[in-house]
This record gives sequence, structure tokens and C-alpha cells, in this order.
Amino acid sequence: MPTDQFESPDYYLIDDLLTEEQKLIRKTMRDFVKKEISPIIEDCSQKAHFPEEIVKKFGEIGAFGPTIPTAYGGGGLDYISYGLMMQEIERGDSGMRSTASVQGSLVMFPINEYGSEEQKKKYLPKLASGEMLGCFGLTEPDHGSNPAAMVTNIKDKGDHYLLNGAKMWITNSPKADIAVVWAKNEEGRIKGLIVEKGMKGFTAPETKHKWSLRASITGELVFDNVKVPKENLLPKADGLSGPLKCLDSARYGIAWGALGAAMDCYDTARRYSLERIQFGKPIASFQLTQKKLAEMLTEITKAQLLVWRLGVLKNEHKATSVHISMAKRNNVAIALQIAREARQILGAMGITGEYPIMRHMANLESVVTYEGTHDIHLLITGADITGIQAFK
Repeated sequence: MPTDQFESPDYYLIDDLLTEEQKLIRKTMRDFVKKEISPIIEDCSQKAHFPEEIVKKFGEIGAFGPTIPTAYGGGGLDYISYGLMMQEIERGDSGMRSTASVQGSLVMFPINEYGSEEQKKKYLPKLASGEMLGCFGLTEPDHGSNPAAMVTNIKDKGDHYLLNGAKMWITNSPKADIAVVWAKNEEGRIKGLIVEKGMKGFTAPETKHKWSLRASITGELVFDNVKVPKENLLPKADGLSGPLKCLDSARYGIAWGALGAAMDCYDTARRYSLERIQFGKPIASFQLTQKKLAEMLTEITKAQLLVWRLGVLKNEHKATSVHISMAKRNNVAIALQIAREARQILGAMGITGEYPIMRHMANLESVVTYEGTHDIHLLITGADITGIQAFK
């Protein structure tokens, strides 16, 4: 396998907009990816193997909950630093970024945002260190883009809640120690609960035979009369706004992460085009190859500016759900298109595990769907523009 020689493109000198600390954080994570992920990821993906050892390593380097306060084991970092970390991890692999995103944005974030002080102290430090792995239960077999229609429910039984239902397409679930689960109470209000592995009636079967995110582990969450202690209810979460705010946090990370995958495909294709000789000269000298590379770099540059500005807005507490939605949709879409064009530049070599492009392409087919599909995000922007919701 070729050595990981990745260099990120910076055509508009966007590094000048970053602080020295942000650049150091990016370099630290880039070095980590080159050392810990790049050497194993092709084999893991080919074998559909989740490298469990990465969980502790992510914890050690601070990839879990970078924006969570240091008092609870988080990094206390700004949102641009967080985005750069997700960019570098997904440059290595979307599945690895999914592991980190779920832990930080969908498990640690809701506990920090909606949990009691006791819950924060009990779970957040162990999640931050990688001692615990978590997952997020919202999507159901029959309810994906319409989570408000969920059927998973809880009933008040005095000293505990009785949880019944099922969730599907849950990253980390077969290996997770806890699950942040969203369910309707008897009044039809959506509530969040922390469900621990080992509770009677709670199972998390693995989803097999995936063609995408093969190095990430995916499964279901099945609840059959699970007794959940009342102290496991997230006290500050009430209604659909709870899980949707979590998804905003995750989508923000995806917008940066997908850009990392796009950069890796572009960098791979550019290097290959300079080395591959056809008709007596490198294919980089041909007009169509240059067209592809120029368009890739243009889209990457636009996406870099989009997430940088979004990060500034996040740091200033001005970023809205619709801002995040646009960036998630755009950056995943351009990453998928860049992966396809890069694959063509590599020709037949592009489908092999000798290069990362086909793996990125397959992974991005999941990323373009999860955390809100491409079409739903288009309609979110459309609703914001017109004031009319087209999907209801």
C-alpha cells in the first residue's frame, strides 16, 4: 500500500484565517490519522472489520467531545478546531469520523446539554476517554426523515419507565455501552433516556452485509419491556427539538468531515495524474484531466470557505439549523462528485484498495443519506426561503 503522503489543498490561503492553535490541532489529528488509521483502514474496510482499539486511541487524542467543557473531560475547544478534527478523521475514513461524531455530537452533547449534573459526572468523563462507547437512537425502521412519527415509547411505572420499540441504522450500537434513546411518553412528548447495555430486554444486533462504511459498526436497538431507572431520563429534553439540536451538532461535523474525504480524493487523483504516463506523457497534461482537477479544487475551495464561515458563526452562537443544513448538503454532494471524478482519473486502479477513492465513494453514499438526506436538506433550505414546508 502506498505511503500516506496527503497534503491538503489551500488555494485561497484559508490557513491565514486560522489561529496557530487551530493549525496545531489539525496537524496533530492529521499525524494521528496517518499513523493510526491510514495503515489499517483499507484492510478493515475490505474485511468489514471495526477496529475497536481506535476507541481508546480517539479518547487519548481528544477526538471525543472536543467542545465539551474540560470539567467533564472534554477539550473545551472552539468549533473551528472541532471541524478541523472531523475533517482530518474523515480524510482517513468516513466510518472512523462517524464513530467520533456519534460519541461527541450525539451522545456527549445531549448529556451535556440536557442531562443532570449527576449524569454529566457519571458518563461524560468515561465517554471522553474512550472507556465508554455510546450510540444515539432516533431513526426507526419505518421512520427516518419523519422522526416525529416514532413509535418507540415509554410508560411511567412509578420508580422506572418501561421502554418498548426499536431503532435502526445505529452507528456503534453493537459495541456501545450506553445509548441515548428518544421515545414518546404517554402524553406523546418525545423524551431522551440513557439506556445501559445489560438492561434486561435490551439488545443491539449488528447490521451485516453493508457496502458502505464497512469499517464502522452499525446495528439496531431493540427494547422489549426494558426497565429504565427514572434517574436515566434526560431532565432538560422535551419534544423533538432535543434530538434535532443533537443532529445539528452532528451535521456540523459532517460538513467539515465530507470536505476531508473530498480533499483526499483530489490529492490522490492529482498525484496519480502526474505519475501515470499515456501516449508518452503524464495524463495531467491532457485538457480533460486538468478540467476535472480544476473543478475539484474549485468546489473544495468553496466548501472550505463555507465551513470556515459556519464555524465562525458557531463560535459566535449565530449559526442556525438552516445554516448547518446547507453546509452538510453542499459539502457531502461535492465530495461525492469529486470521488466519482477522481475515480475516473485513476481508471481501473481507482476501484482497487491500493487507493482510497472507491472506499470514500462508497462511504459517501451513506453520508449523503444519514443525518438528513440530500433532498430533505434541499427542502429545508427551500422552506426557509419561501416560508412553505414542502415535505409536510
